[in-house]
Amino acid sequence: MSDSYTDFAQVYDELMDETPYELWKERIVGAIEEFGISKPIKNVEDIPEGAEVSEEELLESERNLVVDLGCGTGTLTEMLYAEGYDMIGIDMSDAMLEKAMDKKAESGSEILYLCQDMRELELYSTVGTVISVCDSINYLTEEDDVSLTLGLIHNYLYPGGLFIFDFNTDYKYREVIGDTTIAENREDCSFIWENFYDPDEKINEYDLTIFVEEKGGLFRKFSETHFQKGYDKQQMEEMLIAAGFEIVKMIDSDTENEADDESERIFVIARCIKD
Repeated sequence: MSDSYTDFAQVYDELMDETPYELWKERIVGAIEEFGISKPIKNVEDIPEGAEVSEEELLESERNLVVDLGCGTGTLTEMLYAEGYDMIGIDMSDAMLEKAMDKKAESGSEILYLCQDMRELELYSTVGTVISVCDSINYLTEEDDVSLTLGLIHNYLYPGGLFIFDFNTDYKYREVIGDTTIAENREDCSFIWENFYDPDEKINEYDLTIFVEEKGGLFRKFSETHFQKGYDKQQMEEMLIAAGFEIVKMIDSDTENEADDESERIFVIARCIKD
């Protein structure tokens, strides 16, 4: 996984303003309510200071923890916190987490943010739900790294807990966005997004060139390169099962029908099974 989202973090929210966070939030909340074990919690202020916490209350607090893996600037993390969930946001980019912390300061939320590579996930307890959206899993360009990460997530999930995530498919990179260029002008920034797809490795290279207006009307130029690997439904299903998950749902993120070979983004609900 390459170092990504450094300078790009400064303009990420502006350039990603059409991201369907509200839809993702509704899907995630609906999935947790229908299939999961996490519940919105009462305010911490409701617990008397110095009160003893029973073992059952401690276990319940763990079941109610929701981890946003690859949380970025914390937009979805904040939305789920506002729904009442006890949130932990994790990302490997310091720059993205700085933006998330700005949102936390503005909202007054009590989200815990951690800077970690998902391949080195380390939590202080089990949790009831892990989510990872906006194709964060695709940044793992080796199947072994996906399997490693799934194993860590399974390890930290409470029995019956959910892993809810999405991923871009090989079909999308190969047939839809591979070897294309996207350019867009905004009021105070613009970008050129070039895609190069390697069909043998199933890896898509994003070359981003961004121009940001600064004081005096001058523009600062910076560039970043990102790599993502496409996975298909069967691959992901096999890796999930091998890691100890039960597949609850795999749907086409655009149509909400069952995912198939022409799905571009697949939304997955998987349940943690433990002996």
